[in-house]
Amino acid sequence: MKKLTIILIAIIFSSCNSGAQKKNSKEKENFLVSKTDAEWKAELTPQEYNVLRKAGTERAFSSPLNKNYEEGTYHCAGCHTALFKSEHKFDSGTGWPSFDRVIEGNVAFSTDRNLGYVRTEEHCATCGGHLGHVFNDGPKDTTGKRHCINGAALKFVPENE
Repeated sequence: MKKLTIILIAIIFSSCNSGAQKKNSKEKENFLVSKTDAEWKAELTPQEYNVLRKAGTERAFSSPLNKNYEEGTYHCAGCHTALFKSEHKFDSGTGWPSFDRVIEGNVAFSTDRNLGYVRTEEHCATCGGHLGHVFNDGPKDTTGKRHCINGAALKFVPENE
């Protein structure tokens, strides 16, 4: 009887962890720019769609923006919201464009448990597009943050444009 009680308690507690609770918090938000899946597919390249809408990750060192050192602003490839300034970009050596800070209010954060551990996901606050993740191993002399961003999620706008 004691074993049966323990098993029943374990079942009750595990059933409280429903799929609805596992949904990413960004799925619950309403974004200023909202499109159907078909509209996103028609507007984005296959790689942009995979990264922004399916939370994919581009291959390391594959983005030309990784080694871009021009002055300007990095915008969301989906909705053109300004996300990062070139003055906050640094070479992290990871193979993805990295920044030590965001343009406040334009990047939103949520919890990502897809790999079996907790990470902080970054997405565009305007359209919800997946950008990458933020880590605490950035430059110590500034923010200590490394915003590790997929280049496919970004469009670079030079300063003089």
